Amino acid sequence: MRFVSTLLAVATTMGFALAAHAQVAQPAGGQAGTYPEGDLPLESGQVIKDFSISYETYGTLNAAKSNAILMATAIGGNHHRLDYLIGPGKALDTNRYFIITTDAIGNGLSTSPSNSKAQPGMAFPRFAIRDMVESEYRLVTTKFGIEHLFTVVGASMGGMQTLQWGVSHPGMMDALVPIVPLGRTPPWTKAVLELTRQEIMADPAWDDGNYRQAPEKGMRMWAGTMALITRTPELMKNTMANSDDAAPWLRKTQDDAWKNFDARNWIYQTWAYDAHDLGTTPGFGGDYYKALRSIRARMLVLAGVGDLLNPEPEALEVASYVHGAQFESIEPRWPSGHFSAAGMTQPEVDFQNREIGAFLTKIAANKHIE
Repeated sequence: MRFVSTLLAVATTMGFALAAHAQVAQPAGGQAGTYPEGDLPLESGQVIKDFSISYETYGTLNAAKSNAILMATAIGGNHHRLDYLIGPGKALDTNRYFIITTDAIGNGLSTSPSNSKAQPGMAFPRFAIRDMVESEYRLVTTKFGIEHLFTVVGASMGGMQTLQWGVSHPGMMDALVPIVPLGRTPPWTKAVLELTRQEIMADPAWDDGNYRQAPEKGMRMWAGTMALITRTPELMKNTMANSDDAAPWLRKTQDDAWKNFDARNWIYQTWAYDAHDLGTTPGFGGDYYKALRSIRARMLVLAGVGDLLNPEPEALEVASYVHGAQFESIEPRWPSGHFSAAGMTQPEVDFQNREIGAFLTKIAANKHIE
């Protein structure tokens, strides 16, 4: 099949699925920028000094400022994470909506351990998913003067931020579209991320995070682990005609992917990923289900069949506790796991554009958004 051979060629060269945006055509007409927010207070009581958030916008903000969509990005990703959904006629239609794509704290474009001048490297304070959301809130309200968003959307850690938006700012958006999300991080996912940290930190070059040259051996192990955990056995079987190709494929993936992300940035973002729990949002006393029930926006939850990073049952549980939420498995005939939200296979791209587009169009019609 042409589809299978194409997917194999892409999967062999792209690195792991969380960096898949690099292989997707970027939307036309983007306006990139960096917004200096000053010191960013964190929920821990610490501060990121001289914080700036990186972003890119598409489309035009209407006079009522009612057509804005915010995109939160994934772990290890950047503001091109959902390019496959952005453009004329796509789910995030640039002829209709004003899309703000953002970079999460710690991704190397917004202020991060890798680029901070005031708090470089391991001097950088730990941050949380809610801190990412608040940095985005500042951007939306202060830079763009937007008081109400039409939609918040994101995949993986972006989906986690999307849910957090719905809990932290329940009246600020009409719709939420979390893709392969977690409302709280389960033990399995924490173990996977701990493994990646151990792989990186076991490299002597890590030097307690004080390295001058990247810990290549550790990052190669990291790249291999993430390449596997973001796929499924079914996807590998369907895209690899000869099982003897598995080891060369893994080595090629590691060669291509290990240098795609800064090791310290990964460590910090995984710490935030681990700590995520909607129930620990102030006002909910640790009650996860109470936090989910507080979400007021219309919501479409999309999950990956056989997802080994953010397990599908976690997303289903999220949808079951949010009033009126819709739940869909992404193209269940092709069980790609976390990779299903990578924008790399035509069936899952078509599925997401169709389902998200229809969901948003219905809500936009009720809100009279043109």
